Amino acid sequence: MKIFDKTLLKFLIAGFVNTIISGSLMFVLYNIFGIGYWLSSAANYVVGGILSFFLNKYWTFNVKKWSLHMIVTFLATIVCSYFLAYRIAKTTIYFILSNYSEKIRDNIAMIAGMGLCTALNYTGQRLIVFRKSE
Repeated sequence: MKIFDKTLLKFLIAGFVNTIISGSLMFVLYNIFGIGYWLSSAANYVVGGILSFFLNKYWTFNVKKWSLHMIVTFLATIVCSYFLAYRIAKTTIYFILSNYSEKIRDNIAMIAGMGLCTALNYTGQRLIVFRKSE
């Protein structure tokens, strides 16, 4: 199984659409409504996770079957990717940009978390959730 094939391009396109929708929600919640880092980024991934499941299941990986195992592994992949990516991003950005305001560090950490989460999520979905028998 090749990691870098047409599914990566489809995943990135689906992710772009997903990011426009769920990422906008995250930044609006954080910057306009004053909701904290973790709740704003979590809302991003709840909305994004639902959209991602359907886009990637049917379009990116072209999987027609349904199973409880698939749903559970998808959720586990999303949750693990989210917590790992956003913890690493926040810790790293807070260290690197220690002289900046919390709001600037949080916004940059959320952007970095989105990128890292995308990479972790693709890997998990490709290799575990929507893996096809070869």
